[in-house]
Amino acid sequence: MNIVIMGPPGVGKGTQSHGIVDTKGVVHISTGDILRMAIRSGSELGNKVHEVMNIGDLVSDDLMMEVIKERLSQDDLGNGWLLDGFPRTAVQATAFIAMLGEIGQTIDTVLVVRAPAEEIVRRLNGRITCRACNEVMNLVGFGSSRPKFCPFCGSEKDPERGKPALYQRADDTEETIRHRLEVFRKKTLPAAWLLEEHYPLFEIDGLGTPEEVATRIAEVMN
Repeated sequence: MNIVIMGPPGVGKGTQSHGIVDTKGVVHISTGDILRMAIRSGSELGNKVHEVMNIGDLVSDDLMMEVIKERLSQDDLGNGWLLDGFPRTAVQATAFIAMLGEIGQTIDTVLVVRAPAEEIVRRLNGRITCRACNEVMNLVGFGSSRPKFCPFCGSEKDPERGKPALYQRADDTEETIRHRLEVFRKKTLPAAWLLEEHYPLFEIDGLGTPEEVATRIAEVMN
């Protein structure tokens, strides 16, 4: 089964992706992961990506399509894949649809997880990230005390820089969050509607507990 999961920041895509991977046995692919994997491979394509990222430029759509095409052609994806964080624009969606046709693959399910803007602002204002393992969590789940250790990897410090492992991202401020939500509405939702012209798409209510959202996802995927 091949799945694309989309949604605004803070809607819970990461949490739901973990659950889908566990239940469906597919491989979780995020754009950040595949760019890092390409660089580590030392391939000609990986070197191109490294040159671009090393000078602080954004990876172009054409280069990103090359990286994704290479990743989707690898042998470990026999049971399928879950693509998280791509496509982000209508241009990327159009190129992605064409690329899947070239390599003889399709998308079985497109999931678009939605939640009201006010709920997402509330969630992200309390969001913290682990520098050591990159897992994201919310302070709401820890009650009145701020955790010192990451509950996923157990780290207290970033092993490379010695900073506290848990931190709040600079872009998780209300003004920035609202801007990112507007970018999602204007740029990423049109990409989803393009995918819907070719593949089954389901809008998922992202309100409620992670378990409740997972149940809604399971209902449309069974």
